[in-house]
Amino acid sequence: MNAVEDKLIRAYKSLREKTDFVPDVAVTLGSGLGAFADERVDIKCVIDYADIEGFPISTVVGHKGRFVFGYVGGVKVVVMQGRVHYYEGYEITDVVMPARLMAMMGAKTLILTNASGGINPEFSAGDFMLIRDHISLFVPNPLVGENIDKLGIRFPDMNNVYDNALSERILEVAEDELGISLKQGVYAQLSGPSFEAPAEIRMLGTLGADAVGMSTVVEAIAARHAGMRVCAISCISNLAAGISKTALTHEEVQATANEVAPKFKALLERCIVESGKC
Repeated sequence: MNAVEDKLIRAYKSLREKTDFVPDVAVTLGSGLGAFADERVDIKCVIDYADIEGFPISTVVGHKGRFVFGYVGGVKVVVMQGRVHYYEGYEITDVVMPARLMAMMGAKTLILTNASGGINPEFSAGDFMLIRDHISLFVPNPLVGENIDKLGIRFPDMNNVYDNALSERILEVAEDELGISLKQGVYAQLSGPSFEAPAEIRMLGTLGADAVGMSTVVEAIAARHAGMRVCAISCISNLAAGISKTALTHEEVQATANEVAPKFKALLERCIVESGKC
């Protein structure tokens, strides 16, 4: 057993000493969605990350740092109130530990959310984008190193990282039932924490990226490696560097995310319910 696997197993055993709840769906809450767990989940158990052996602790303002277990529309869920990022100084294996741990808990589907910068000229701040594919740049692949055979195979296929069937159902529900127009596109993850330079945004646009952020891709890769279905929705919180006419700030990202949070929460709730059906 390698060190990464050993650390993961110790974290799992530590968590299982506190709850035997087995979720069907796992959710990672991005910026502006922290209150979702408090407002939309019938909570049965809460565990702080600090109480799990070896678990990484979020240092970003607005990320509470705890697992919330309960029900959303009858679906058993585990919700991450706060994620960790590579730019916080953690090893990439720590960044994806939560996704792997939630797979070990029993979750078959992972729903990822984030706030991102819009690259596609047709996007505006406050739009939502259903992620259909991704690009990873300057961030280590989380599967580098000795493979954890208990989780997945050495060379996992990434053709359908973001589950097509579930994504199509979410599109249908968003537009027909919630009246929310979902953009679709490619999300690029860079390391952060600095916002991207205008030349980097031009590069990403040339490569085919529609939005850019500092999370999500490595978590999706780890989840697919572990056999989970993945879907992901990004809130376009600002226009990216060189497109935006003003300087980029974290406060702007947070303000936009908070403004559209009610719609995002409604959409996320339906995503959970639909993922429980598919």
